Amino acid sequence: MASGEGVGRAANRQFYTSVAIGALLIVFAGFARSYYLDAFFYKDPIPALLHVHGMILTLWFVLFLIQARLVAAGRVDLHRGLGVFAGLVAAMVVVMGGAVAFLASRREFLAHPNSTRDLVGFAVPAIVGFGILCGFLMNFSLFVGLALYFRRRPDIHKRLMLLATCSILGPALMRLFLPYIDARGIWSKFALYDICAFVCIAYDTIRNRRLHRAFAWGGLFLLVSFPALFLVVRSGVGIQFAKWLLTR
Repeated sequence: MASGEGVGRAANRQFYTSVAIGALLIVFAGFARSYYLDAFFYKDPIPALLHVHGMILTLWFVLFLIQARLVAAGRVDLHRGLGVFAGLVAAMVVVMGGAVAFLASRREFLAHPNSTRDLVGFAVPAIVGFGILCGFLMNFSLFVGLALYFRRRPDIHKRLMLLATCSILGPALMRLFLPYIDARGIWSKFALYDICAFVCIAYDTIRNRRLHRAFAWGGLFLLVSFPALFLVVRSGVGIQFAKWLLTR
């Protein structure tokens, strides 16, 4: 029995390492042309703000991998020590991500203020884009905040950090060249976003023979968050508020 439990713990530790590596590969593939390999595709230099934003986001995914490996190696002391820095990086992800989303959406909205059709046929494109990006950051903030709150509960903490990392894969996933999915519109992209998290949840559930409560309500939240966000974004109040915000 003890041997079986040890193998199970080792498999769980390897699972988080695999997720971290997979997330890094998705981010690299999604942003290869526009950031990581930019010099091979574009002549214009990347603005400083986008460079900082890209470095901070990359740092988060690298830290997630490092933290997973520290736990797998039994160095929980180093994992906890690095946790303070990871918390600061998470805050920077939200601040810089929000700044980039606001400035890009504001520029698009001011350039095309009278545009009324977006990818799914409602609201101004810049407003929808701004709402989507804010949704990613909202989910990330919620999961990281709860993970830090439950930092003394490893079973909850690690699952919430995994969901936090999955929650900001959206921009990278939307930039992947996937003709079959692209042809079916933005909802297919959101389905891909949800699938990344639910594959992790399904594996964990099968491995441990039960659905952990952190994954249960976390997965449910991810499933309903973007449909709910679209209802807000397409509402008259949501559009007017976004227009007011983007013209400040």
